[in-house]
Amino acid sequence: MKIDAIRRSYAKDKLDLDKLHADPIQQFELWLKDAIAAELPDPTAMCVATVDASGQPSQRLVLLKDVSADGFVFYTNLGSRKATELAANPKVSLHFPWHPLERQVIVYGTAERVPSSQVVKYFLSRPKESQLAAWASEQSRPVSTRQALMQKFAEIKHKFEHGEVPLPSFWGGFLVRPHQIEFWQGGEHRLHDRFMYRNQSDNNWHIERLCP
Repeated sequence: MKIDAIRRSYAKDKLDLDKLHADPIQQFELWLKDAIAAELPDPTAMCVATVDASGQPSQRLVLLKDVSADGFVFYTNLGSRKATELAANPKVSLHFPWHPLERQVIVYGTAERVPSSQVVKYFLSRPKESQLAAWASEQSRPVSTRQALMQKFAEIKHKFEHGEVPLPSFWGGFLVRPHQIEFWQGGEHRLHDRFMYRNQSDNNWHIERLCP
């Protein structure tokens, strides 16, 4: 399979400093609205990168569930690989790959646990099947077969057949507080537009253009 000649041009848009909002969170929200309006598949999907004790990075796609002036929120099993790695090293990177719009956003920050009251509120808003799956799956742990997983799901479904599904003690959320956020817009001849926001000691954001 020959793949070295696969390429395309990027010419949908340009990004200039005067087009950028002074606040990167508000700029992110503008781009997220564009991704939703364009009906992209999973516009809130982001790649979450963490690092283990040996320095080995790992990545996975997770859905963004909230964004505010404080940062970016996602939820997960607290026994999962990403959660255990974040417990040891809270430094994290998020990547939003909006390829059809020829845009990317990369967030560099530090993760902290979301308050339990917020976790409960979100968990109870999920479809019941998703709540049950959270109980059934020991995320990142080995499982012998898919049939074994489905059997566990059936048992959990029967257990909570009547009434509300309670929040598992092993399930929670993380808030990623950003200190750098990069916005990338594809450009012609690989001369892409890249701007990096860096949080300063006075909590204001400094913006600079980066070479593509």
